[in-house]
Amino acid sequence: MAVKICAQDELEANAAVRVVIDGTAIALVKDSAGAIHAIGDTCTHGDISLAEGFVEDDTLECWAHGSKFDLNTGKPRTLPAYEPVPVYAVSIVDGDVYIDPNDILEV
Repeated sequence: MAVKICAQDELEANAAVRVVIDGTAIALVKDSAGAIHAIGDTCTHGDISLAEGFVEDDTLECWAHGSKFDLNTGKPRTLPAYEPVPVYAVSIVDGDVYIDPNDILEV
């Protein structure tokens, strides 16, 4: 079941926010093109919150070791991470952002 997170206009471009839904930590990201993504918030290399990292185009970079994760697929584009993070379904309804933590698009 999708959960309302926030209003779409509350999200800043090139920024990530950590949300927790039913114990699942998710990084909610608005990329440079204005698209909104939801990926697993924990870096697969070092148990670090990805929401504290840096958004560049369609990637989210872990601040600790520099691994960049593709916001569309969850796959790492750079080492040291080599395992992907999950990507969750995001929907926009009447200007509000919803995430379904059970609807994993990529792993």
